[in-house]
Amino acid sequence: MTDGALPAGLWLIGLGPGDLGLMTADAIEHARACEYRFLEGYTATLPEDQELLLESVIGPWERAMRPMVEKPDKILSIAKESSVALLVVGDPMQATTHIDLESHCAEQGIDYSIIPGISATSLAVSISGMQSYRFGRQVTLPFAYGDYLPTSPLELIDANYTNNLHTLVLLDLDPTGMGVDTPQPMMPSQAVNLLQKMFEKLVEKEGSVRESMTVPIVEWDGILLSDLGTHEQRVVSGDLQDIATIEGGRIHCLIIPAEFTGMEREAYERRRG
Repeated sequence: MTDGALPAGLWLIGLGPGDLGLMTADAIEHARACEYRFLEGYTATLPEDQELLLESVIGPWERAMRPMVEKPDKILSIAKESSVALLVVGDPMQATTHIDLESHCAEQGIDYSIIPGISATSLAVSISGMQSYRFGRQVTLPFAYGDYLPTSPLELIDANYTNNLHTLVLLDLDPTGMGVDTPQPMMPSQAVNLLQKMFEKLVEKEGSVRESMTVPIVEWDGILLSDLGTHEQRVVSGDLQDIATIEGGRIHCLIIPAEFTGMEREAYERRRG
């Protein structure tokens, strides 16, 4: 395959979790061969040094933020006549936004293809030392927007816990919720503070503390995973009060574990900060 050899259509290409060295050969080959390349810049981001290298790996590209991806008229109109790559950090089909793009292509008769990438979510599970089959529903922890603070993320964590399932918690990247500005990822201290506020709001709403939440949130076990798939990767376990004091890092996620198996407890202790 040579540059420009691909037929018209949309190519959803996973870049891997952050280090371009983890891109698959297939992803590099197809990205180079597309006539147009857009880097989706709001569901996940590349480290600055890797973003600077991207053009040398796959060719010139343009950034696409939330409005362009969720209202994809420009991208799809180009894809009707030319090959277009939408480059996504991680795996392209981890976000509902990109699944929706597939629907648009099908409706408009535009060819589309998916080139998977390594996702931070799969890395988080494997690197944590927890057993993959013991994870429940994944949760995103959003910033509070104005006076609006949902309690549903905490309720989902609790539902997993009461079913003896671990929870992978993805921390929000955008305090505006608009997906237009440069992402400002949530830090561990902000995440723990939001969980505490959600707890207080949930108690107020339900009129009592759930039996499963009698242990204070700051005393919950947790595993912080930062900058997965990059040279700055860091994994630290401890209670949430300790995790809230951890500084540095760019993009973070948390695992809130349920009851440990013997091997999981040993893995957790090896990762203590």
